[in-house]
Amino acid sequence: MQLTEKHFEPVSVDNLQAEEIKRPSLSFWQDAWRRLKKNKVAMVSLIFLVLLIIGAVALPWFSQYNYFSTDLTGKNVPPSGDHLFGTDDLGRDMFVRIWYGARISLEVGFAAAFVDLIIGVLWGGIAGYYGGKVDEVMMRIADILFAIPYLLVVILLLVVFSPGVGTIILALTITGWIGMARIVRGQMMLLKQQEFVLAAKSLGADSARIIFKHLIPNALGPIIVTLSLTVPSAIFAESFLSFLGLGVSAPVASWGTMASEGLPAMRYYPWRLIFPAVFISTTILALNLLGDGIQDAVDPRLRK
Repeated sequence: MQLTEKHFEPVSVDNLQAEEIKRPSLSFWQDAWRRLKKNKVAMVSLIFLVLLIIGAVALPWFSQYNYFSTDLTGKNVPPSGDHLFGTDDLGRDMFVRIWYGARISLEVGFAAAFVDLIIGVLWGGIAGYYGGKVDEVMMRIADILFAIPYLLVVILLLVVFSPGVGTIILALTITGWIGMARIVRGQMMLLKQQEFVLAAKSLGADSARIIFKHLIPNALGPIIVTLSLTVPSAIFAESFLSFLGLGVSAPVASWGTMASEGLPAMRYYPWRLIFPAVFISTTILALNLLGDGIQDAVDPRLRK
């Protein structure tokens, strides 16, 4: 059958209507934020963490009790209107100490994650981009460090340095960056085969520009996911070390130190252990749930 003009019918389309954008274009991060907002569990976790940070910064300033002040006449007082979380064996207000302890725990968590980010991205980016002997040597060094138990590292550092927040951060970051480095290395080895890297080389871009301008920005999704899961690990590690007595020294106290002090009194004064344990658990849970939400939000396979 031969097709002629009578077999076709012109479609009447308004030119302005045809060019109308039905849905605004979104960048990768705008789309990730849009999907993250739809995740109610992740958003509740994010709101909780924001309120926790605000409380750790602001609430101790508005309390009538001091973090260090003791009152032996009011020791081990149960939770009441005057002391919302009760007092400890020296009469110190647990509510104020909980929020001061939040500063220490969050400081260690975020600082350790930041150092892990910097070292891990640099180490993994260089190893993955150059490959060959450079990659072999750098990753074998990482494997050797990864084989050293961080408890041993902490004990050795406590012999050399005085106990404190800086010592804990240093101990956690000596081996903590290796996981980030492995993630970044894998992304670099995958991305360096792409055509945009060849185009950058053809235009005369050097290795540093290719790594920091092209490769690392394209690997930000996995990097941010790994970073979001590094923070709760660091907070738990700090709490665990402080619980063992390897953390900050008195009178400064983190959640782990307060839990360690409350354990012997659990039978008679349970609030001294319950409140720091609840804050440790809920904070780590919220950070993990937020990390899972970020992982789903930046996953390109889930984009619609």
